[in-house]
Amino acid sequence: MGSDTMKDLIAGAAGGVAQVMIDIVKVRLQAYGGQASTVARNVLRKEGPLAFYKVMRTSMISNKQRLALTGHKGTLTPLVGVGACVSIQFGGFHYFRSLLECSRGTTSLSLFDYYCLGGAAGLANSVISGPIEHIRIRLQTQPHGDKRLYSGPVDCLRKITGQAGLAGVWRGQAVTLLREFHGYGVWFAAYEGLVHQLINYEKKPRTEIPSWKFAVCGGLAGELLWLLSHPLDVIKSKMQSDGFGKDQRYRTMGEAFRITFRSGGMPALWEGLGTALLRALPVSAGTFAA
Repeated sequence: MGSDTMKDLIAGAAGGVAQVMIDIVKVRLQAYGGQASTVARNVLRKEGPLAFYKVMRTSMISNKQRLALTGHKGTLTPLVGVGACVSIQFGGFHYFRSLLECSRGTTSLSLFDYYCLGGAAGLANSVISGPIEHIRIRLQTQPHGDKRLYSGPVDCLRKITGQAGLAGVWRGQAVTLLREFHGYGVWFAAYEGLVHQLINYEKKPRTEIPSWKFAVCGGLAGELLWLLSHPLDVIKSKMQSDGFGKDQRYRTMGEAFRITFRSGGMPALWEGLGTALLRALPVSAGTFAA
């Protein structure tokens, strides 16, 4: 593995860990609606400050800890975390970019090329990001206290497969594929486009531009990612927090769009956008500046 790919993997992991810090508010807004301040206040009052980091402990646990915990409370095998997902996006993007540049014999790529490369990296990541986010969303949206549905990620996985089979783990995968391709296509294309404009403005080679300016480009790219893909993320959250059997409201992605639009109009497709944008700027800036 090349040094550039390794740097991308490390940068992606760092950005991914930061993403989970306020994600619980975004997910609950997308699933149930409401006001961000009210959701955050209720989480803090009823569940405590550590609730904002739900599932992060399973995202960051080491291989040594994983082995030590095997057999505890069943088989507590933590899931691959958000940081790993973002690492795959960056590693995949760099890998596909190298292939494209080699096949063309040039490093000059268009914004559409970057969009497709980012989309391909998102698709590669979606195979694991779909199930991981599905379980994370169920843990983040389950009732608190004695009404909890799942004791942890492994219990959640077990109950999903028990109710809907193995295919149930990939619920919402169609909209996940769309979100990953389009969202990360926009992300990487926007970043490279902004950097290209910066280089032209500064009249300097890329290596001489300070990292904080790359951070600004990354932060703006993160805002564009969510502005242009948020409705897909809303539908994904609704489908992955939906019930099973007779309690299931959304059988397909199209049905989820229709019901959501019918019940709340266009604003319902943008629930949680403010929280997503608030999180995206510093996270995306730090990821690209790393």
